Amino acid sequence: MIYSMTGYAAKTRNVTGGALHVELRSVNSRYLDCHFRVCDELRVVESALRELIAERIGRGKIECRVSFVADVCNVQPRSLNAELLARLKNFDAEIRKAMPDVAPLTVNDVLRWPGMFGDESADVEMLVPICLDLAREALDDFNASRMREGNKLAAVIAERAERMRALTKETEPRIPAAQAAFNERLRQRLLDAAQSVDDERIRQEVAVFAARIDVAEELARLLTHLDEVDRILTTGGASGKRLDFLMQELNREANTLGSKSLVSEISQIAIEFKLLIEQMREQIQNLE
Repeated sequence: MIYSMTGYAAKTRNVTGGALHVELRSVNSRYLDCHFRVCDELRVVESALRELIAERIGRGKIECRVSFVADVCNVQPRSLNAELLARLKNFDAEIRKAMPDVAPLTVNDVLRWPGMFGDESADVEMLVPICLDLAREALDDFNASRMREGNKLAAVIAERAERMRALTKETEPRIPAAQAAFNERLRQRLLDAAQSVDDERIRQEVAVFAARIDVAEELARLLTHLDEVDRILTTGGASGKRLDFLMQELNREANTLGSKSLVSEISQIAIEFKLLIEQMREQIQNLE
């Protein structure tokens, strides 16, 4: 399948003592660039999360957020930490003695003090495997969203490629007639400008010029590159860089076609080629 580099997914699971949340989002990047925002309790899983992401994603700037929200109702202890409370009281008295203008501790300050209700830390050993399992589920949804977006982008690219193919086939029948008419006009101008030059020499010069302005080779290469675009879109996988290279090749052939153009119709077709190529390139920048 074709994957976009932009995607989003979020998963939440209730666990003992609270809720675990994993969120993934990504934007375009030339390489795989991972950024993590992980709560202190689960810092140990960052390297494992990086490996999981690298196994499933090839390119893009990925932001991974992991948080644990404790359930206060479930972890609320029956009593305060008496020892810590006494120490806080002594500290408060000492500080206010040295700095009389300092406001005393409030009840809210005391209740929010770390450790006032005993050990409130999460059970890391329990949370780590659950976090990794939740991250795998989030990655499944994340890749599914990237695939849906990628399929839409691929459809746009395929439609533009098909339009280019149709224009190429429209151009091919016009080339011989345009060349013949142009060669005749050129031959007549040469005859008018150089009466002393023999007709055989003029035919040779016209033939050489006709070879230089022949665009059959450019049209054939255009079709070959378009076939390769279709093949890559059908094969899927990490295709952004390959398609971007093909856009460069298509653009080169379109430029050559425009420079060799004999009539305004072919010049307009070359311009439309370049417009379609640029439209495809814009979409390809979003592909993995």
